[in-house]
Amino acid sequence: MGGTAPAEVERPLSDVRPDLPWLTIVWNDPVNLMSYVTYVFQSVFGYPRVKAEKLMMDVHHKGKAVVASGTREEMERDVQILHSYGLWATVQRDS
Repeated sequence: MGGTAPAEVERPLSDVRPDLPWLTIVWNDPVNLMSYVTYVFQSVFGYPRVKAEKLMMDVHHKGKAVVASGTREEMERDVQILHSYGLWATVQRDS
């Protein structure tokens, strides 16, 4: 009795990469000073001043910046921490 090879089934992309990273995005606001946002990025993420300032400038000039990526749970925690500092932050799935 001859066996047959299993048929290959094309999978949707979501099945191939189910754990795409999630992003923490910080949005520009009219309240927080640029120096304060830089301080928060250094304090929360441990970023060196140069990286924190670059991200802050992206927030200021582009309206937003991706400040971290990882699991959904990690990014939700980061957003809660950023909210506690008074920053406007959201979680989004990376595409």
